[in-house]
Formats: sequence, C-alpha cells, structure tokens
Amino acid sequence: MRVVIQRCKYASCTVEGQVVSKVEKGFLCLVGFKEGDTLDDVKLLAKKTAGMRIFEDENGKMNLSLNDVSGDILVISQFTLYADCKRGNRPSFTEAMNYNDATDLYNVYCEALKGYNINVSKGVFGADMKIELLNDGPVTIILDSDNI
Repeated sequence: MRVVIQRCKYASCTVEGQVVSKVEKGFLCLVGFKEGDTLDDVKLLAKKTAGMRIFEDENGKMNLSLNDVSGDILVISQFTLYADCKRGNRPSFTEAMNYNDATDLYNVYCEALKGYNINVSKGVFGADMKIELLNDGPVTIILDSDNI
C-alpha cells in the first residue's frame, strides 16, 4: 500500500464537471494498493497518516498533526502509484490490486482515518477524477507499507 500525503491549503475532486468533495486546510492523500496488501497494512498506514506531524507550530517547526490544526483529509484512489516503468515508456500496472479488493481496502482506510476524529472526504473510486490542489509548502510525504 502506498499513500502520497500532500499538505494542502485546499483540495477538491471533480467528476463529470461536478465537485464531489473538497477540503480546506489538511491533506490530500493519493492511495494505491498492490496485490498482497492486508487489513493490517491499511490500519497501520491510516494510523501513520492520522498522526503525521507536518504542520508548523508557533516556532515554525513541523510538529503539529491534523487534529492539532483541525485539518481534514481528501482521499483519492490512485492505482497508478503502482506503475512499473522498468521496460519501455508505457507503464504496466500488473502489480496494482484488482478493482474489487482495492475498493474494499480504500473504504477501510477511509473509515480507519475517521476513527482518529478526522473529517474524511472521498473521491469516486475508479472514476475519471479531476483533482485540484494548492500544496502548502510544498510538503509531500510518501508512505509505503513495505518500508514501515
């Protein structure tokens, strides 16, 4: 499982010309799953995401979490996080988890985040989404269940 966390001032998700979700201050999380990912992976990365201290405190040090700043999360499914570009210029996505299992884990991840008293907005799994983002910093953190 991979999560790309982008600290944001604003993020939104549009599907077929309609804004379906948005957040102000918080995180935009791009989330991808690979075959073999487990519920334990999902719960661990949800805990890591919720506890990530990447907002500045009064001394300008990244020391505050989402809860400390009353931030929200927009979670977007993104199977392309598992693109394999080793051969040629056309990526392969064979490592990405199948649609049904990935949908289930995506929903578990979102629910797990809510368990940390975080307001969670979601994209539309599998849809052609347009994501708008004002990255704050920029601050971008990559979490990978294989490295934690």
